[in-house]
Amino acid sequence: MKSDFASTLERWYESLGRDLPWRHTSDPYLIMLSEFILQQTQIVQGMDYYLRFAERFPVAEQLAEASEEEVLLLWQGLGYYSRARHLHAAAKQIAAAGHLPKDYSFVRALPGVGDYTAAAIMSFAFDEPYAVLDGNVQRVLARHFGISEPVDSTQGKKLLRALADEMLDRKHPALYNQAIMDFGALQCKPSAPVCQTCPLAETCQALSTHQVDKLPVKSKRTAVRDRYLTYIYTRTEDGQTLLHRRGSGDIWQGLYEFPLIESDRPLTMKEVEDKVKDTLPSSLFPLHSIARDVCHLLTHQRLHADFYCLTLPSFNSQFIIHNSQLPIHLPRLQSRLGAKASKNYQLINESDLDSYALPRLLQKLYAILLHKSENNDNFATET
Repeated sequence: MKSDFASTLERWYESLGRDLPWRHTSDPYLIMLSEFILQQTQIVQGMDYYLRFAERFPVAEQLAEASEEEVLLLWQGLGYYSRARHLHAAAKQIAAAGHLPKDYSFVRALPGVGDYTAAAIMSFAFDEPYAVLDGNVQRVLARHFGISEPVDSTQGKKLLRALADEMLDRKHPALYNQAIMDFGALQCKPSAPVCQTCPLAETCQALSTHQVDKLPVKSKRTAVRDRYLTYIYTRTEDGQTLLHRRGSGDIWQGLYEFPLIESDRPLTMKEVEDKVKDTLPSSLFPLHSIARDVCHLLTHQRLHADFYCLTLPSFNSQFIIHNSQLPIHLPRLQSRLGAKASKNYQLINESDLDSYALPRLLQKLYAILLHKSENNDNFATET
């Protein structure tokens, strides 16, 4: 029997729920696509990405046949790039199976699919009775039922999971799941919830006990690590630049970046110059400071980036020749700029940069460089 709690949420949703493109399809692949994009991403940011992916890869087979570079390039700027690689891998498994079946065990075993995503796909695509439990749902349940157990504790997770399953409208699971998620996003918000017009106000334990701003409770705080990155945009006079594809085991796997020096603290310009002085006569080719201490936040990391520009003669000139003993020796210069081996870097045309997936931080830094270049700003040569 459907509870008053579920009925109230569904009525609210029918009047105030969000009109979203993936709610107008029952295609399990497109629903899965939306769920991957919305992991760690707000709808306002993810909407355009969903539309672009759905247009470029309307079926799983097309996504499965794409290269990883193409997938990452289309994902560029959305962050959490492991989602893109997992989505790509999931599409390959779906293509191999011929379709995405109405089988929870198959869906749950797909790369990048956890309990929440599996429940969302099963309920939204197949209207199967699986209760979703994301941050919005946790908040609504914790506040309404007065749950003081930390939502990130073992006991709290068990309690919320049991409650989510109990409250689920098993005859209309898709409607109920969409309703409680939207209710948490729009009405029972993390801060400044709209309690005055809340249809559940009379039965809300948090409201009656003045605990709205204290629930849900979280016990764990993950330490944030600071990292200091010095990027040197190295360009040649004939319009080429050095680019490197990042490997596995760290952030931004598979994305491209400019030459990088990572240190345990910010480096002065003199220290950066010293990194390359044995290959580069700084009096002839000075470094130019483009930006200092540009902060970029990841989930558990705080990146501090300095950005420099270095202009060299054309690649074909006598100053840059592989294995030469002339003042600028490209393989050694690349090594000094952070490459483990010179083959890790490649010279590409600057005009082709749009064809390479860059992390959002490097997009931001490059935009600063372009702005200064377009405005003929004199680049700083002192810290």
